[in-house]
Order: sequence, then C-alpha cells, then structure tokens
Amino acid sequence: MASGGGYDASQKIDYVFKVVLIGDSAVGKSQILARFARNEFSLDSKATIGVEFQTRTLVIQHKSVKAQIWDTAGQERYRAVTSAYYRGAVGAMLVYDITKRQTFDHVTRWLEELRGHADKNIVIILIGNKTDLEDQRAVPTEDAKEFAEKEGLFFLETSALEATNVETAFLTVLTEIFNIVNKKNLVASEDQGNGNPASLSGKKIIIPGPAQEIPARSRMCCKSS
Repeated sequence: MASGGGYDASQKIDYVFKVVLIGDSAVGKSQILARFARNEFSLDSKATIGVEFQTRTLVIQHKSVKAQIWDTAGQERYRAVTSAYYRGAVGAMLVYDITKRQTFDHVTRWLEELRGHADKNIVIILIGNKTDLEDQRAVPTEDAKEFAEKEGLFFLETSALEATNVETAFLTVLTEIFNIVNKKNLVASEDQGNGNPASLSGKKIIIPGPAQEIPARSRMCCKSS
C-alpha cells in the first residue's frame, strides 16, 4: 500500500523523481530513508553495502509523484558507484551528523562531487541529522545555515530516531522539483502555442517515467524575473 496524501494505487504516476542521499558513513542516511519510505527506525543499523533505493508515492498538487530515493554507503571504498548513482537524479539530500564535526567538514567535498556528477539544476537540501542527541551537538545550527545560504541549498535539522522533520525534508525537495518541472512545462507549452515548437528543446528538466534522462538545456529560457 503506497503512502502519501490521498494516493490511490490505481492512479497513474505523473512523475518519477530520483533523489540521492549522500554524506559520510553512519550519519543516518539509511535511517532517514527507512523513516520516510516505511516509517521505521532500526537501532542496530548495518552499513549499507553498495546501492539500494526505495520508493514512495505521494500526491503533490493533485499529481501523483513517485519518489525514488537512492541510498549508498558513505565509505570511500564504494566510491565506484558514483556516476551511475548520480545519473538522472533531480534531487539530493546531503546529510551530516550534528554530533560529529568531521561529517559537516566533509560536506564541501560531497557537494563538489555532487556538482561534478549531477545535473546542474539539481535541488539540494543540507540535513543535520541526530537532533535527538542535542547534548552532544558539535555543529552549531548557525554554521550549517550560513553554509547552506552561501551555497544556495535548502537546510533542515532532523532526527530519524524521533521522526522529526524527515517528512518535511523530503517534501521540501520533491515540491521544489515539482514546481521547477511545472514551470518548465508551462513555458514549453506556451512556446508551442506560439507555433514555435523548436524552442521546446531543452526546456524540460525531467521526462516523467522511470527511464528518465535529463536533456541538455540552454540557460536562456528560465531567468526568474
């Protein structure tokens, strides 16, 4: 049974959005995913070996959106998954552990890797996980907020253990992707209406469906006024 606001299993899927989880090992990426996809939290979590993804379908503005959330181990030895892992991703959740300063210091490197491999319009949210361990906090909220603003990222602090802000984090990313897609589709259909179908090329950020490819886009189209 798919969860999500008023989703009916017989309804067709309007969009499939691939979102990747990245960040150091043991920051809680798999726990965040389990909490979002199945509303679970496991205390004896094992390191994720290789890559796995889970899906959850939800309704955004009366359209059914299937979120395909990919999770990989942060350990360096699995870095070989990199390019395939990022391919086709339209959203990313960059997770660090608020109790381990080093995991926050590595965020810059993860961001570089993400920007090196992913589509340049990818929607990114920075997540400080484990707020349930406030007494062990090593990363002030302000530091992360400042970094996120400088880099143009969304930012939230979460607790997968207490289910705090996990849903909000995913919905923030998915709604933003949804809005970008709808804006592009609108621009594209307006152009088509002007008898100018050629300008459609490169306007759509995502082709709905599981076999998404992101076509090359020109930067011309979408300056927000």
